[in-house]
Parts: sequence; structure tokens; C-alpha cells
Amino acid sequence: MSRLTHVAIASAIALTAATSLAAHQAPMTAKATLAGEGITGTVTFREVPIRTGDADAKFSTGAMAVEISVNVKGLKPGTHGIHLHAIGKCEAPAFTSAGGHFDPGPNGMMDPDMNHPFHMGDLPNLVANAKGEAVWKATTTRVTLGAGPLSLFDEDGSAIVIHANPDQGVTAEAKAGLSGGPRVACGVIAK
Repeated sequence: MSRLTHVAIASAIALTAATSLAAHQAPMTAKATLAGEGITGTVTFREVPIRTGDADAKFSTGAMAVEISVNVKGLKPGTHGIHLHAIGKCEAPAFTSAGGHFDPGPNGMMDPDMNHPFHMGDLPNLVANAKGEAVWKATTTRVTLGAGPLSLFDEDGSAIVIHANPDQGVTAEAKAGLSGGPRVACGVIAK
């Protein structure tokens, strides 16, 4: 075999090993414990690969998204806004200590009603059944669990908040309440 062939084979082996190692590294995870007046629940966060393509052929892009899974009980039956909030603090009963919606950056707008539904912390509404229970899952590319400007683990942390009312998904005047109104449950996001 020629020297060029040996180099090509060694390169292929190294690439395969690196790809295999990356594929076997555990995805980053996080959790939160939801609490509110009569409300309890758990939230899990897990990085998942972003895939493109149809149902028959999915291709990994190498980028990651965050899958959020919620299991909660004690809610009023019906639709509730659910968001990622800017500060990892959940002081009852109003949970305003969690700050506005997660929306980092020099042009961030954390007011829950302004710049809606374009906050990095915006998520689809959660629906509680007649017993006040909800099992909900969503995937977002707007945040990360790792380092970087969209990390939920910035200097002051982050929280997940469930609201009393549905999020209308529209931009309104500050403090209009269309993004879900009062906060009824909150959980600090932790690794």
C-alpha cells in the first residue's frame, strides 16, 4: 500500500472514532420541580439532535434542540400559558421573582406582553384535563442547556412558569396580561 492510502485509512478511522464518540456522549439534561398553591409537578429538559427530512429519511444537522417534558397536577382545567423566565428564582405566591420572559441579548425584550410571540422563552400553551392534570412536551431551538448566549444557565439562572390563563400569542401593551396573566406555578431550572 502506498503512503497516501495509509494516510487515507488512518484519517477515515480517526473520523469514525470521533463521530462514534460524539454519538455516544450523553445529551445535556436539566430539571425543575414545579410548585404553586395546590400545584405540583416535574419538568425535564434534554438536548436532542435537530433532524431534517421526511418521515422516511431524517438527517442529523449536528445542531441540538431542547426537549421540555412537563408532568403537572393541581391546575385549573383548561389552557395555560407556559414560558421560560429570565431569573432562576421562584418566590411564592406571585412568582414575580422569576422576572420576565427569557429573552437575552442586547435587544432583548423581557416584558411578557411586548414582542410576543418572539421571546426565546415562548412555548406552546399547556392544556390541563378535567382533573387539572397535564402531560405536555415541546421542543425548542430558542435556548440551550450548554454554554452560550442562549443558555438557560446564565449568571442568574432561569425558571419555568405556568400561568393561570392561556397565552394569546400576540404583542400588546406592557402589562396587558395577554401572555397568560397571573403566575400559578414555578420551578427553578437546575442541572
